[in-house]
Amino acid sequence: MNTLTIALAQMDLALGEPTRNLATVRAHLAEAKARGADVIVLPELWSSAYDLARAAAHASALDDGMFAAIADAAREHQIAVVGSLLEAKEGRVYNTATLHDARGERVGVYRKLHLVPMLDEDKFLAAGDEAPVFDARWGKGALAVCYDLRFPELWRHYALAGARLVFLPAEWPQKRIAHWRALVPARAIENQLFIAACNRVGTSKGETFGGNSMIVNPWGEVLVQGDDRAALLVAPIDLDRVDEVRQRVPVFRDRRAEVYAKWRG
Repeated sequence: MNTLTIALAQMDLALGEPTRNLATVRAHLAEAKARGADVIVLPELWSSAYDLARAAAHASALDDGMFAAIADAAREHQIAVVGSLLEAKEGRVYNTATLHDARGERVGVYRKLHLVPMLDEDKFLAAGDEAPVFDARWGKGALAVCYDLRFPELWRHYALAGARLVFLPAEWPQKRIAHWRALVPARAIENQLFIAACNRVGTSKGETFGGNSMIVNPWGEVLVQGDDRAALLVAPIDLDRVDEVRQRVPVFRDRRAEVYAKWRG
């Protein structure tokens, strides 16, 4: 068995209060470690929430600011950490997800490709232009952020590139939570991989967020799921299940890529 225990920190966020949010996150890291988790997933923009009017003030380079703080916290608690923060890079601000391992080393970086217009993200941030698959101690994985869930091309790219587990930090509104509950399992089923999806809860700027964080296996089974309240959700996964499911239903063998290419658009 190739096992990994994952925690999802389904938490409320204080708008524009990084110090307060970091204290909450550090408490979650300590609890997750005590409960046997190898990695913890935080919500999207966990330090600032959608305080985008002050995005430049919150943003920092990948080795500074809150990126450095979460690397230090990962090292202190000896647990890998996934989450997204505002990154300052070459005069632009990105919504950037990272994976730091239990030594605080940065293993994966992903700048959100699809900026959500419903929360004015596209007015304040730049979009990324790469979708890397990275190597972690447990195998190949990838990162996506919130609105990316609606774009199946990204997830198929990750599966074809060898990802066995995709982490998804999010701030998904309650009014569209039915889409979240449908799409997270759908992406896991159609790409035959694990998804660890962490959504925030609470209300900010008149928007209520829907929680329902979940870990889904390649067969579409939900291993753990939250409701609309703050919680730390923990579940083990067996990454060998990816190979088992792909052998059982060989969709990648049976793809007709040469036909699909004619319809590309």
